[in-house]
Amino acid sequence: MINDNKVIDTLEELEAFLLAVESGGFGLNNVAGVALATNNSDGRPLVAVLDDNHQLLLGRWVTQDVFDNGKELVRRGPNKIH
Repeated sequence: MINDNKVIDTLEELEAFLLAVESGGFGLNNVAGVALATNNSDGRPLVAVLDDNHQLLLGRWVTQDVFDNGKELVRRGPNKIH
């Protein structure tokens, strides 16, 4: 669900988002993965937190630059350890 218009516009913000998901900061249950995707209706890029049935649990809009350059970060996960 994307209930707001927050946009992740830097790779640092994407990394912070991924760390928050990993640490349980959003209070999500049954998280199975994270993916960069595009909205089917308008092609807008987003980062999607998915459950084990590939259903969207949480999403945030991202800029095209983050979409293009954040793929390895999403694939491998953030490097920072907290």
